[in-house]
Amino acid sequence: MAAIPKTKMSLEEYFEFDKNAEGNFEYFDGEIFEMSGVSPNHARIERNLLVKTSLRATERSCEVFPANLRLRVPILPTYRYPDLSLVCGKAEFVEIGGLQCLANPVLIVEVLSDSTEKYDQGDKFREYKSIESFSEYLLISSTEKVVVLYQKHNDRFWFRSDYLSGEAFHLNTLDFDINVDELYQGVEFSQQITNE
Repeated sequence: MAAIPKTKMSLEEYFEFDKNAEGNFEYFDGEIFEMSGVSPNHARIERNLLVKTSLRATERSCEVFPANLRLRVPILPTYRYPDLSLVCGKAEFVEIGGLQCLANPVLIVEVLSDSTEKYDQGDKFREYKSIESFSEYLLISSTEKVVVLYQKHNDRFWFRSDYLSGEAFHLNTLDFDINVDELYQGVEFSQQITNE
């Protein structure tokens, strides 16, 4: 995430800015951070997960929302942009700063990059825990075949499970198994980027 070049912005200024902005921007302590464009691997992983979960979600009266949908985080005055979220039952939206934000996800997914991994597993996870309906957090690496799944046990404890190539994990929210390798179809870890 890259900071927008302005010293500080009020919450009201941020809401007005975000309504009219091209792209996604998150607010933290008066600073605005651009949710920069994703790598090809990141995009492929998002696509693979969306394809893999969409039919199952429909069968279970759930709805999958891709990136770009704002998510209400109760302990924040603002919202966050996860890579994917899932609601089972009726999706509930609240207005924050004149924008519609999803309020009741049960599953939140973040595709990790080197620059976001620490934040997604730390502060952002703590923020997401304030969402009452939230019960599963799926973190998918975009640099190696590694998946981390947190599942809520109670208000205080979450279980963490790590999965590698050749393994499968179970999403309780969809009562559905996903093979790690299926999430990485088309992903090339050895890609070299050249400037010509």
